[in-house]
Amino acid sequence: MRNVSPATVALAIPAALLGLFLGLPVAVLVANALLNALPQVVGSGAVLDALQLSLITTAFAVVVSVALGTPLAAFLARRRGRGAAFLETVVDLPIVLPPSVAGLALLLVFGRRGLLGPPLDAAGLSIPFTTLAVVLAQIFVAAPFFVRAARAGLADVDRDLEDAARVDGATDWHVLRWISLPLASSALSAGIVLCWARALGEFGATIMFAGSIAAITRTLPLFVYGEFQAGDLNASIAAAAILVVAAFLVLLSVRLIRLPRAIDLRVG
Repeated sequence: MRNVSPATVALAIPAALLGLFLGLPVAVLVANALLNALPQVVGSGAVLDALQLSLITTAFAVVVSVALGTPLAAFLARRRGRGAAFLETVVDLPIVLPPSVAGLALLLVFGRRGLLGPPLDAAGLSIPFTTLAVVLAQIFVAAPFFVRAARAGLADVDRDLEDAARVDGATDWHVLRWISLPLASSALSAGIVLCWARALGEFGATIMFAGSIAAITRTLPLFVYGEFQAGDLNASIAAAAILVVAAFLVLLSVRLIRLPRAIDLRVG
């Protein structure tokens, strides 16, 4: 039997305590849902509507975040100076803003009395308290997570490889498409996961900007809160467990997909 050093014990005790603190509430929640809540609310139309809305809106939010965030991340990865630093600060700002503040800010821009309210009204568009408002709220709070991860991955790409491709006649677009993005794929994947997870769990900005309207803006996090407030603990626990399991499966699947590549790199 190997002797365990005092240093190992000193590290293991706080690590175990934090691991237990982080894992135990989630485990109890899922166990409670499986034993009590889910059997009672399985097939509930309200839960399924909230789940479907969450999946659809987060899918749109991630697609838009990746489509617009990738060029922005590439720009930030290759630029230095005060202008780039200011832009990067603006991108990071939604991460530290309280969600309720983010929702209020969106209302001040897209609300009927907001900055873009009159032009939108003239075009016959009303964004607040619609499904589109849910997507915009999710993009606002989740896109910075993708941009940060993508920027870090693209900044780590070897410049010599990019310069060699340009010498061979590749355009900047081809360099980005065939050199930079594939080499930064791990960071991009991590950014997509973080973006999706943040969008899935979004609550504060959504309820401020989109409200909680059944089958229209009531995503799973809003459903959890609403049912808890209404006193239906089982429905709240069931929806919360679905959120936990969905997030866990996505994170696990991404790690399993990346695992063979990591093994190949170590073997190589």
